[in-house]
Amino acid sequence: MADMLKITMVKSMIGRPEKHRKVLRSLGLTKINKTVQYADTPSIRGMVHKVSHLVKAEEITNEA
Repeated sequence: MADMLKITMVKSMIGRPEKHRKVLRSLGLTKINKTVQYADTPSIRGMVHKVSHLVKAEEITNEA
């Protein structure tokens, strides 16, 4: 597993079900092309999976 996930919103939430909108808002994604970073946890992975058609997720590893 990666250390961090970089999540970018690539499609609008207009016309999407309320569940999808709540997931995007809880991730901190409110506008297209906004990017957030979170620790790679199962709960964050599950949220990304729910809205995978609206976001792009990249794994970031810390190589020291």
